[in-house]
Amino acid sequence: MDWSLGTALLILDWAIRLAALLWIPSRTTPAAARSWLLLVGFVPLLGLPLYLLLGHPWLSRERVQRQAQASEVIREEQRPLSALRWTPTDGAAVEMAPLIERQGAFMPTHGNAVELLDDYDASLRALLDDIGAAKQQVHLLYYLMFDDAVGNAVTAALCAAAERGVTCRVLLDAVGAKRGLRAYARRLRAAGVQVHDVLPGGLRWRRSGRMDLRNHRKIAVIDNAVGFVGSQNLATAEFVRGFPNRELVARVRGPVVSHLEGVFASDWYIETGQRLEVRPAYGVQAQDVAAQLLPSGPAYPFENARDTVNALIHLARRKVVLTTPYFVPDDATLSALRIAALSGVDVQLVLSATNNQLLTAWAQQSYYDELLACGVRIALYRPHFLHAKHLTVDDDIALVGSINLDIRSFALNAEIGLVCYDADVVARIRRVEADYLAQSDHVDAATWRNRPGWQRSREGIARLADSLM
Repeated sequence: MDWSLGTALLILDWAIRLAALLWIPSRTTPAAARSWLLLVGFVPLLGLPLYLLLGHPWLSRERVQRQAQASEVIREEQRPLSALRWTPTDGAAVEMAPLIERQGAFMPTHGNAVELLDDYDASLRALLDDIGAAKQQVHLLYYLMFDDAVGNAVTAALCAAAERGVTCRVLLDAVGAKRGLRAYARRLRAAGVQVHDVLPGGLRWRRSGRMDLRNHRKIAVIDNAVGFVGSQNLATAEFVRGFPNRELVARVRGPVVSHLEGVFASDWYIETGQRLEVRPAYGVQAQDVAAQLLPSGPAYPFENARDTVNALIHLARRKVVLTTPYFVPDDATLSALRIAALSGVDVQLVLSATNNQLLTAWAQQSYYDELLACGVRIALYRPHFLHAKHLTVDDDIALVGSINLDIRSFALNAEIGLVCYDADVVARIRRVEADYLAQSDHVDAATWRNRPGWQRSREGIARLADSLM
């Protein structure tokens, strides 16, 4: 009997391995297939159910169709607004603006004002002040909301706005904002605020998509007049104990605000089936920044964020500075960085010296050798957990938003980026970057190559799981 059971388990074991070898490569990218096949090869009985749950980044057909419908509406409603369109005449923007518009449907517009908020508490105060001054509507879309002082303050501001007749709608990621939803959803709804969780799990997950797909966007739009976009969540700076966050948020006015409203309306439609009216924001600002929105996520046919980041790196001629808390690039991004550095472009990568994701930290260290060898400079920011996500290219293009430079952000998360084609915005972000660099440890290639062998092994093992993070 024991021999028969052992034989059956052996047959099952190899049947799973062979089935995975035939099935997995046809349903995912080569890099992801490599990671999953390695896991299934070592532990078939664990690897197979994990792959069935998490291996294929699928969304329900209804969600994909709704995103396509929303994108088409966005394109249609922009056609009469040609006076707001900004048309680049030289530089990398000539190629980038059409690429981003074809990906995410939003045209570049002129007449925007961009205020950069680098102070965590000041950024939250600005948001609360704008909610407090709202007269018509408040729309919030956030990945994370905690049951802390910030969550309480935002909830109180929304309830007060709703009580004075302002239409308030809130979208919160079902996983990232679980604590906030549990603490505040009932109170908000009782005050008249419309609240929905995004990409819910549990028994509803099959109507959504793969269980670990997340909406990672951070967007606020008030009265279709002012918007916020960046890396900051609705939580205190130390919502992860021991890792106080440093962020960068753009507070914007002008035509791009209605595009942020369009992203919110698209996600609202995907979640609820209700179509919201989005009015054009005609308030052209004297600052006259040319700006364009980059939405990205698994509901789109391509990996918009990855393709845009790689195109920006390839088009750089003098300097690229990339700031991200999580750096686990795919092969295309790693290649773009290598080619840029070897071509003579000054490539600076700014990461956080501390990291709240241990496996991710080990995996990202495995890339340092190759990057340092080709001339990429790596700085590790010390004072805080650097959660800001932005990049600057040469002197005239900047990208600020929720996009991390990792495979999860490129392929699995719904993300948002604000692309600014403006030398002054780049100069202001460069000052922020200079402050990071002044408070960073700069990785020395010779010293790094002398690290212990056990550390190299740990990094290599972690890197094998890059597509699973």
